[in-house]
Amino acid sequence: MTERVVDLGDVGFDRGAHILVAGELAMMPVGGRLGVTGTDAALPLHLAAWCRSQGHRVETPADNAGVRAWVVCGRGVHDRWAGAERAGAAGSAAAVVRPAAHWGLAARGALVEAGGPVLPFDLDRKELVWADLAPKLYAQAAARQWDPATAIGWDTPFDLPAEIEGAVVQVMTYLIENEQAALVIPARLLARVHPHFREVLQLLAVQAADEARHVEVFTRRALLKGRDLGTSSVSGRSSLSSLLAEPDFSLALFLLSVLGEGTFLNLLSFLAEHAPDPVTRQIVTLVHQDEARHVAFGMGHLREQSRRDPAFTARLRGAIERRHDALLSTAGINQDVLDALTVLAAGEWTAPAIARGHAAVERLHRDMYDGRRNRLIRLGFPAEEAAELSALHTRNFM
Repeated sequence: MTERVVDLGDVGFDRGAHILVAGELAMMPVGGRLGVTGTDAALPLHLAAWCRSQGHRVETPADNAGVRAWVVCGRGVHDRWAGAERAGAAGSAAAVVRPAAHWGLAARGALVEAGGPVLPFDLDRKELVWADLAPKLYAQAAARQWDPATAIGWDTPFDLPAEIEGAVVQVMTYLIENEQAALVIPARLLARVHPHFREVLQLLAVQAADEARHVEVFTRRALLKGRDLGTSSVSGRSSLSSLLAEPDFSLALFLLSVLGEGTFLNLLSFLAEHAPDPVTRQIVTLVHQDEARHVAFGMGHLREQSRRDPAFTARLRGAIERRHDALLSTAGINQDVLDALTVLAAGEWTAPAIARGHAAVERLHRDMYDGRRNRLIRLGFPAEEAAELSALHTRNFM
């Protein structure tokens, strides 16, 4: 028979003595005897109550040779973890293909007790959400967070002509609207992803935080000179609403990150080139850095999907065509936004300058088209089909 003794000193069960007793019993076979010594006055009473709750038996010692009670190890401590399983390989950082539903919020690699609640994470298969570069992108995102209060020189003095400032405000109003959609979508998706895929959760959470920060800085720049916000069109909001309507994880990433935010990279580069003041230039440069990371995750995820499933590009094509058909009767991008972009590219309120600005916006449209086409080719579409699908993208840019 296995016997050992644990000395609790003056520590009672009201101060954590059960941890020491449980630890000793966990190393003993069923039927083993653990002698308990200690000076706490309530030790016998509290020990007996705890043993009953844990499935052990207490025996009174035959003599008073220091051992105040003997605990006979019952099956409780062994049975509780008999059906336990690791939430992934012990010591491994790798995610499994499909985590068990009852793992719930358990840490990856933890020993999970059998039973427990089943949480409703419908995105519970690795192929539905994973991208091999997700851990790297999350580490990059965590390292490159920036504080709107200190990263941007809000107090930098500048004064713009009224028509130029008005154009900045209108563009910022448009960007706020789009970034609010880009905030909601990853927030909704991450609530559906099984926590076992923690890097994807972390990346989506940082993406939502990025978008919240973008909304803040665009709003602050719009209001910086005391003007009211610009206009919001029905067609623009309809386009964004169609993004929120996509329930499929991969297709939602495709429409938002690869097409929408990918197109926005061109817009942000355009604004950086034509920014009429240093504050606006700082903002769009920092936002571009974040959006490029969002696009990288979407592309990484979708390229893995395309390699795994040759028919996957047909699903992507269907998503583009459905969204195009749903928005066919809408007016496209708010004309106030196009006019504001023209004014910013013009830089001044003269006919020749406006003509130059208009030409610059036309080049922006071509750059956006080319960017979408090239990303579609990288996802496996033939060049001709990629060109056709790029042309079907919403006229609202996002």
